[in-house]
Amino acid sequence: MESRAKFLGHAMHQILIPFPLGLLATAVIFDVIYLIWGNPTIATVAFYMITAGIVGGLIAAPFGWIDWFAIPANTRAKSVGLMHGGGNVVVLLLFIGSCWLRYGEHVNHRPNTLALILSFAGFALAGLTAWLGGELVDRLGVGVDDGAHLDAPNSLSGKPAAEHAGKT
Repeated sequence: MESRAKFLGHAMHQILIPFPLGLLATAVIFDVIYLIWGNPTIATVAFYMITAGIVGGLIAAPFGWIDWFAIPANTRAKSVGLMHGGGNVVVLLLFIGSCWLRYGEHVNHRPNTLALILSFAGFALAGLTAWLGGELVDRLGVGVDDGAHLDAPNSLSGKPAAEHAGKT
């Protein structure tokens, strides 16, 4: 099923999701480093990474919803997509809660226990939802050009993926 939201021939959602996923995962790594060494600068970096990850997730989400609405009803892809999208809403809410709890903690944005629990839970759930996203693309073909194959022409050529390279 070809993506409905594309930029230069590629699905927007798949282009955008690495940013929030990477930022939020790295924030959790910085939280662990903060717990080990107690450096307040590390806590501040985690806070800003979470903030940027939330913004990135909010930017990526509408493109995922556009593609989800195009999936035919009563298919496995529709239900997996719902779990993927719904789970990512919860991921964002967990990180928003963590960010909010850190915001008022002086200049260094030091996380309290609840803020850490929320970010760690968001990280764990994001791993599951990322796997579901991979299932959608790799196993169910959502966001993949119709007729895609190993010798498909460049997406900027204007030719359909089903056409063979070198064919006229």
